[in-house]
Amino acid sequence: MKKVLVIMLVLLVGMGLVMAAGSSESAKKTYDLKISTSQTEQSLMYKAYDTFAKRVNEKSDGRLNVSVFASSQLGNDEDVIEQAIQGAGIAVNTDAARMGTYVNEMGILMMGFFADDYDECLKVTQTPQFARWEDELAEKHKIRVLAFDFYDGPRHFLTNKPINSPADLKGLTIRTIGAPVCIASIGAMGATPIAMAWGEVYNGIQTKAIDGAEAQSTSTYPSKIYEVVSYLTKTSHFQLLQGLICGEKWYQGLPADLQALLKSTAREVGAESAKWVIEEADKSEALMVKAGLTIVKPDLAPFKKAVEPAYVKMGYLDLRNEIYKAIGKVQ
Repeated sequence: MKKVLVIMLVLLVGMGLVMAAGSSESAKKTYDLKISTSQTEQSLMYKAYDTFAKRVNEKSDGRLNVSVFASSQLGNDEDVIEQAIQGAGIAVNTDAARMGTYVNEMGILMMGFFADDYDECLKVTQTPQFARWEDELAEKHKIRVLAFDFYDGPRHFLTNKPINSPADLKGLTIRTIGAPVCIASIGAMGATPIAMAWGEVYNGIQTKAIDGAEAQSTSTYPSKIYEVVSYLTKTSHFQLLQGLICGEKWYQGLPADLQALLKSTAREVGAESAKWVIEEADKSEALMVKAGLTIVKPDLAPFKKAVEPAYVKMGYLDLRNEIYKAIGKVQ
């Protein structure tokens, strides 16, 4: 009997040593994550992700090795998202319009005048509806949302004539994001929407291939679009909320503490960087005015009314009411 007890004790001690060794090895294992963005190293979005990377690397004591790649060095967004879905250790800067191609309802975040400012967008990301979208992305499409509270600012019209009402947009070809929700919204307001690479917009306006564009001031100023337009009409029709996503397969391969660290730090930095963007947008607009740009501040009510048919067209009316009720917004 004593021999049996001794053998059992030896086995238990041995198992404990093996488990401890396994736990130690797990704690020492490192994981690499590359963040891809189409924006340049001079952009605030790059600054946000660089801040996130440094903070995660420090908090994880080197167990996570996060690096950031600007200017689509890892490929275009669609290709990089596909790599992430297949299990590569890659995270991607994205927006709700692109995620709307996977979960249709998410596209509503990029509809015209859906939200008035960043704070409203943030409230939406905290609703049960948004949680369902995140679950669907993970379970059905193998995409894990780390955070969706990064922000690139409100978007405005850039033209060579003042836009005081939707009627002033009629007959104008305006460059916009090539997503159905954006095309529908800009078209409903009276303009003729056209998708075009952002890098081609300056020459497009200069050569009169297009009549103008709509964009956020943090991109308009560094791209010098103010040199080829006379007016910036402050409509804030789109709130450019940004997300950081990675592949669900890679994410599930992380220890639970590192999963939690990635998500909490992403949300923390996202909220911080949104403040930088809001401040920078004001500075950019002041500099463009100094360079000769005229800012128009129209009554937004006619624009909001004009975009209503787009919600019907996209099938978003009931969803919008549901979300507004969840965040306590009176329409």
